[in-house]
Amino acid sequence: MKVVVLGTGCKKCNDLAANVKQAAADQGVEVSIEKVTDLNQIMTYGCMTTPGLVMDGTLVSQGKLLKVEQIAKFFHAK
Repeated sequence: MKVVVLGTGCKKCNDLAANVKQAAADQGVEVSIEKVTDLNQIMTYGCMTTPGLVMDGTLVSQGKLLKVEQIAKFFHAK
């Protein structure tokens, strides 16, 4: 699964990336994580508030630091 974390590199964005890694490890899901920090590129995903989370090309969250348990639910929805 391809996961993109959208944000300018702030603490919340970095924490979101760490939570994605933890959720994937807990669920046994293989992910590739990309961080996008360019604001113009972030907006192409339709994200207006960071941090944003894109899973397999779909913006699933914006403006929230999701917990590990919340991210794990997205893995099961696929």
